[in-house]
Amino acid sequence: MGSYGVKPNPYAFIALLLGAVGIAFAPIFVRLSEVGPSATAFYRLGFAVPLLGAWLWTSRPATSSLPKEQRVTGLPLISAGCFFAADLAVWHWSIQFTSVANATLLANFAPIFVVLGGWLLFGETVSRWFLVAIALVLLGATLLVSASIDTQHLFGDALGLLTAIFYAGYILSVARLRLHFPTATIAFASSIVGATILFFVAWLSGEGFLPMTMTGWLSLVGLACISQVIGQSLIMFALAHLPSAFASVSLLLQPVTAAILAWRLFGEALTLQQGFGSVIVLAGIVLARWSDRKPVS
Repeated sequence: MGSYGVKPNPYAFIALLLGAVGIAFAPIFVRLSEVGPSATAFYRLGFAVPLLGAWLWTSRPATSSLPKEQRVTGLPLISAGCFFAADLAVWHWSIQFTSVANATLLANFAPIFVVLGGWLLFGETVSRWFLVAIALVLLGATLLVSASIDTQHLFGDALGLLTAIFYAGYILSVARLRLHFPTATIAFASSIVGATILFFVAWLSGEGFLPMTMTGWLSLVGLACISQVIGQSLIMFALAHLPSAFASVSLLLQPVTAAILAWRLFGEALTLQQGFGSVIVLAGIVLARWSDRKPVS
């Protein structure tokens, strides 16, 4: 698999999987939130900014040591924040109109758009076995979704699929940015941009900003700390060392984890078909990892 500028790291794949587990908690926290979908997305980034700012401050020596030829303008950082804000805004709304499993899964159909965008924009290539892995993962994903899709959820499912397009733009943006910026810089800058956009989206939509209970506040803090600071930062780190197409496929561990969490916490029962689909998704991730180590064909 070809991917320009990727630097191998033995811990990158582990970081990617842990990041996927971290962001799998996001739909659970969103369901527990007591404010609107856009306001919840705003808090996810807004509460993360101070923690990411502290991280950026402590890593200043590493940030300032980048060679001049690797420094680029802030425009790509802004675009990453815009993609992530759109991703969160649409996805959080989808969770209100469909199941946690469906919203999370459809948002992670992003590998299709990542592979297409990587090929069209950056000339990235994938092996035939990797294409088989994508097909396998999407088959498992289809089994997960089809077991619970009905006409009442079509609008939410459509929003989930639209999220995948914005998520693909975010993954491709971060993958390129990691060639020039450390993780802390990207996480901090994209969170500020995204939080600013989401604040105005929530304000214009007339959503309430203040949770009524301590549980509501804790769900927002958990969303920011676990899903954003820890989960997304681990993914950003991994994207400097793994091809973006492979990373996007591996992130489909997220809907499997989210479906299990929703089953345990909200009683969204997993059928035998969904369990089988989950196994196929995991098998596809293993095949994608294997094909990532094979020569490009």
